[in-house]
Amino acid sequence: MEELILKYLGKAVDVIIDRPKGSAHPDYPDIVYPLNYGYIKDILAPDGEAQDVYVLGVDEPLVNFTGEVIAAIRRENDVEDKWIVAPPGACYLDEEIAEAVHFQERFFDSHVYSRYVLKQTEDEPKRAAPGAFLATDEA
Repeated sequence: MEELILKYLGKAVDVIIDRPKGSAHPDYPDIVYPLNYGYIKDILAPDGEAQDVYVLGVDEPLVNFTGEVIAAIRRENDVEDKWIVAPPGACYLDEEIAEAVHFQERFFDSHVYSRYVLKQTEDEPKRAAPGAFLATDEA
C-alpha cells in the first residue's frame, strides 16, 4: 500500500463517482453516503479492482471529480485501502478525515495516513514537512 500511495500523494487524479453523496450503499441500504465515493479507473488496488476513493470538500453529488490525493485509509482487516481525494490545496486534520469516513470505516480496523503530519494549535492547524506519511490511531 505505501509504495502505491506515496507515488500518488499530492498528485491530481480523475475520480469516477459511483456512489454520489446522499446515495445508499448497494448492499447495505441503511448506510447512506454523506460524501461522494468512487474509484480511479486506471489504478489497481491490491484487491485487483480500481482504487476506491472518498472525495472530501465537495457538498453536492458528483458524477466525476478531479482532485488531489491527500491521504489514505489503511484497513488492517481488509485487503484494500481507501484513498482520500480533495480539491487542490485542501488541508484536513487527520481527525477531520476520520470523522468524515466514519460512517463506513467504523466497520473496519482502519487508520488515517495523511500527506502531512498535522497538528492543531489554538489559532490554526500547522503543517509539518511535505512527504510525511504517518498514521493516526483510528479512522
